[in-house]
Amino acid sequence: MSDSQTLGETLAAVNAGLNSLSAVFLLAGYGFAKAHKPAAHKKCMMSALVVSAVFVICYLTRFYLTGAHRYPGEGPLRIVYFGMLFSHMTLAAATPPLALRAAWLATRGRIDDHRKLVRYAWPVWLYVSVTGVLVYLMLYHL
Repeated sequence: MSDSQTLGETLAAVNAGLNSLSAVFLLAGYGFAKAHKPAAHKKCMMSALVVSAVFVICYLTRFYLTGAHRYPGEGPLRIVYFGMLFSHMTLAAATPPLALRAAWLATRGRIDDHRKLVRYAWPVWLYVSVTGVLVYLMLYHL
């Protein structure tokens, strides 16, 4: 295995960890919002944004080094994998503009608009974070 392949495999695991961490921050941020703790909510959500940005950099680096990977499974699990991958990729493309817009609205004090957007943006972002981990597990460990 070449050095770039080894780094690519390592980055795949790092990416799964970053997706997991993003999900934790998203869940904690949600909890703080519900508990009316805006400072803690803001820290968690900004942390989720930073972790997700680092993920994008690591993902693009991994893709550059090793390219796309073929799913090795067969049968019904293959259908589940590709269904999940398709929804993950589609929603992953929508997540950055949604998350950035939500953060912008909040920092501008437009909390009503922020709340309206995050009713949709937050579950999409959480879904992308969780399915990113599941895609990794199915691709590399099943």
